[in-house]
Amino acid sequence: MHVLICGAGRVGHGIARRLAREKHDITIIDENPDLVDQVSTDLDVRGVTGHAAHPDVLKKAGAADCEMIIAVTHFDEINMVICQIAHTLFSVPYKIARVREQSYIDPAWKNVFSREGLPIDMVISPEMEVGEAILQRFRTPGAVMSATFGKGRVRLIGLEVEDSNPLLDTPVDQLRGLFPDLSARIVGIGRKDSVRAPRSNDVLKPGDRAYIAVLDEHAERLTSIFNRDSEQSGHVVIVGGGNVGLYVATTLEQEAKNRVRLIEHNAKRANDVVAAVKRTIVIQGDGLNPDILAEAGAPKADFVVAITNDDKANLLISNLAKRAGAKRTLALVNATELAGLARDLRVDAVLDPRALTVSQILLRMRRGRILGLQSIEDGKAEVAEGITLESSSLIGKPLGYDDLPEGMTAAAIIRGKEVLIAGPDVIVQAEDQLIIFYEEEMVRKVEKYFRVSPDFF
Repeated sequence: MHVLICGAGRVGHGIARRLAREKHDITIIDENPDLVDQVSTDLDVRGVTGHAAHPDVLKKAGAADCEMIIAVTHFDEINMVICQIAHTLFSVPYKIARVREQSYIDPAWKNVFSREGLPIDMVISPEMEVGEAILQRFRTPGAVMSATFGKGRVRLIGLEVEDSNPLLDTPVDQLRGLFPDLSARIVGIGRKDSVRAPRSNDVLKPGDRAYIAVLDEHAERLTSIFNRDSEQSGHVVIVGGGNVGLYVATTLEQEAKNRVRLIEHNAKRANDVVAAVKRTIVIQGDGLNPDILAEAGAPKADFVVAITNDDKANLLISNLAKRAGAKRTLALVNATELAGLARDLRVDAVLDPRALTVSQILLRMRRGRILGLQSIEDGKAEVAEGITLESSSLIGKPLGYDDLPEGMTAAAIIRGKEVLIAGPDVIVQAEDQLIIFYEEEMVRKVEKYFRVSPDFF
């Protein structure tokens, strides 16, 4: 697929990197020649220097022949104009725009992005996505990642395997036997720098990252097995009062049991946050200052979230809070090379906002009836939710660990009102919603499972 990416910042670079790995034809546009050179050199993609909203620049970049345009510049309005011009002048089939300002995506103005309004097929709101991802971590204590499928009925949770884990050195297919009242299945194992779909005789080792599909109502029981301290947080400290911090604070304070403290360095922004919250206590100061962290109660906090605009600051703040006594910490980290420092700095979890954006875009690029998608560990693996059509080669097959090709593991099936965790006794039927974990190189094969076969006609 020929894709134009407008904006060569962190998000644009991350999207280009992932799509280039999948052998898509990528052209990236930015006014900054240094950024264009960096991306085009690093990723071997075509680069065009210029203003992406100018018709002549889009023409030069090949807009007339592209199948998708992704506008992720720093300005919402420019992203909207890019999509409008791409539609009007070049008839680009699919248009995606990043929109940060929440007022644009307020349900009251839902007609803005419609056929009669701005011709944008998909609006990406990173702040909201990141905010929701943080809340997911908040609700699943101890998880390194958390995502939902089947309209929230199935949860995929990533958990670190500690030395005391009762599942150590036990074949993954024995989870059901050990915990018969737990509807869960291990679908992926991260070990060092790799992620793979397990076979029936694979075992968990200390330091592994276990990716487990579980019924939503059993998620708390699952986290308690992997983490002794699995109670949901009550005292939360948020460092960074931007759109994400404000979104998380206002959502948490709706639950009476939560005590929220927010630290914001900029005095004007701190005052704006004070005006927007109800019960959250706002402290103006530097989150890197131990005295400010102590004033917010970080040493006794259940959860400290560092979500400033500085990756390094977020890691250091999380480290300071952890050393002071915080139970759990999370740092927002855009740079993949810095995320690896989290373990050394005693940071419990990192969140990459680009991964959330890429997952949304990939969902639109995947062929077949795919309803949901989650990228795992920078694209080393994915989890997709799709509908098995009558012609699918999966129809009639059982879903044991060794029944599917190597590199993929079935997680669950949603059949009407029924949710079935995958296993050798679960047989695929037409129109099932299948949730499946697969390694990166299995993408095309999984797509075929959810497409109509030509032989069917």
